[in-house]
Amino acid sequence: MVLCCSPFPLRIQTCPPPPPLHPSSLSRSVLSSGEQGRSKKSKSHRVRAQDFRSRNQPLLAQFHRADGHGDTADEDPGGDLPGSAPPLLPDAEAVAFRLHFCRSVAGVRRAHAVALRSLDSLGVFVSNNLISGYVKFDEVADARKVFDEMPDRSVISWTAMMNGYQKLGRHDEVARLFLDMLATGVQGNSLTFVCLLKSCGEQCDAKLGRQVHCCIVKGGWSNVIVDSAVAHFYAQCGDVAAASTVFDRMASRDVVSWTTMITAYVQHGHGDKALQMFPTMVAEGFRPNEFTVCSVLKACAEEKALRLGKQLHGAVVKKLYKYDIHVGSALVSMYARCGEVFDAQAVFDKMPRRNTITWTSMISGYAQSGYGEEAIMLFRKMKMRRVFVNNLTIVGLLSACGSMRSISLGKELHAQIIKNCMEDNLQIGSTLVWLYSKCGVHTYAVRILEAMPDRDAVAWTAMISGYNNLGHNVEALKSLDEMLWDGVTPNTYTYSSALKACARLEALRDGRRIHGVVNKTQALSNIFVGCSLIDMYMRCGKVDEARRVFDAMPEHNLVTWKVMITGFTQNGLSEEALKYMYLMRQEGYDVDDFVLSTVLMSCGDLQLKSDCVSFLAQ
Repeated sequence: MVLCCSPFPLRIQTCPPPPPLHPSSLSRSVLSSGEQGRSKKSKSHRVRAQDFRSRNQPLLAQFHRADGHGDTADEDPGGDLPGSAPPLLPDAEAVAFRLHFCRSVAGVRRAHAVALRSLDSLGVFVSNNLISGYVKFDEVADARKVFDEMPDRSVISWTAMMNGYQKLGRHDEVARLFLDMLATGVQGNSLTFVCLLKSCGEQCDAKLGRQVHCCIVKGGWSNVIVDSAVAHFYAQCGDVAAASTVFDRMASRDVVSWTTMITAYVQHGHGDKALQMFPTMVAEGFRPNEFTVCSVLKACAEEKALRLGKQLHGAVVKKLYKYDIHVGSALVSMYARCGEVFDAQAVFDKMPRRNTITWTSMISGYAQSGYGEEAIMLFRKMKMRRVFVNNLTIVGLLSACGSMRSISLGKELHAQIIKNCMEDNLQIGSTLVWLYSKCGVHTYAVRILEAMPDRDAVAWTAMISGYNNLGHNVEALKSLDEMLWDGVTPNTYTYSSALKACARLEALRDGRRIHGVVNKTQALSNIFVGCSLIDMYMRCGKVDEARRVFDAMPEHNLVTWKVMITGFTQNGLSEEALKYMYLMRQEGYDVDDFVLSTVLMSCGDLQLKSDCVSFLAQ
């Protein structure tokens, strides 16, 4: 298939991810306004402002002309202040009030200039608000200059500065400021610890994060916001058990803490636990927000819980966040990954707004369901609407080419990947290996694999599986050895593909070696690995070992029973095959024509055949 209009040149841009599905409200910043105890004082100031309006009216212009020119964004004080705004008096409270509603960094600088001209000294209160104002617009250098010039600093000063560095990802500066704060004798507050925990979580600094947790426990700073931040920190570091322990010990919870825990389970592959937690959250009276819904929908996609996903879809339609672009994208992805690609398309068509993630989810859904041409057509529409393409979009297109086995279209896309300098991306490289292996061009697949600077289990497994599909089983086992020498840990699909190669070669020694490795991991509980082990032992004539693997498996499915019965017939054990056919039916599985014909062909006398017929008649 050839594109009627070239899908390239692509305007590649890393798509900004949706808001992180973790407690976004953990920051709940009150840094810009200082202590809460000033609410009554601010109210009295607004009363006094009415009396002084006429006398101070000329001073209002100072906020607009202090730097010699005006800014239309902040020209009208009423534009910055909601409702009937008080006059901006040139005192500390007026400057702080103005800073709180500045909509640009130019407005912050003007307020800063007025403060320097009108006030004898900035003081801690105004300086704190200036720091928060600059941090709000990511002007950390200006904020740090104000901070360094402060003769006295409060915990709010330190926390505001730490928050600025944390926003920019400068985690070393966050930790350094925290230690300097302790050295000066200032004690942190709950917001300080929240900021520090977020920084530790983002850089996976488990050691410092645990120390902060100890400080929180010893200092009695635990509350719903801080405890949610602690749980989120442990989840970011991959310690879901510790996050769950913190959650269970929380004296009180809110929707943020519940969402934190649900998201942690989903992100670490425990979708089943997330789905168990969600009904409990609702039963306790907490209303899910859009972040909760996105996480639960992702869990439904991973666990193929289509029924729950549809129920949640119905609830989404009735709620206010039904037009949320991230919820819509999560719905599209859920339906697509559950194989309901046309339901995904229906949700996609009804969305008033779509982003790159939405389009990519739909393209990937078509590709994974075998609708490669529809995926390509959707990409053309995406290009016509000038939606930016990210790496996952390219991966979806490559999957579509593989599902169609369109080597010409795959090569065209590969050429554009090279042109846009994207071939070093791990996901794209792995999918290219899979594409060429799927299309039977193993020389290209080998060349791409060798050129990849980093190779993961997906890329190696694609190579091994490709060799198996072409009947090159010896090369498949050699690739497994090279993968192990490369220091890459195989996944369940790798073991399954390698065992298939062993079965076809009747390489018992290699099969036992793989079995020994599998026994030391969790892969043995995987049903596909178990079936591959049984098939390998049966083809090598080791029936007892195959039986032991079957008995050790935590669960069986229809494929497992078929592999066992077929293995017995291959080894001439007709009675054993018939026995397992009876057991299979007792377990609630239907005996289909394949199983029946396999057993009948192995039966050597009329009596066994009649037994089979009478079995089916029951």
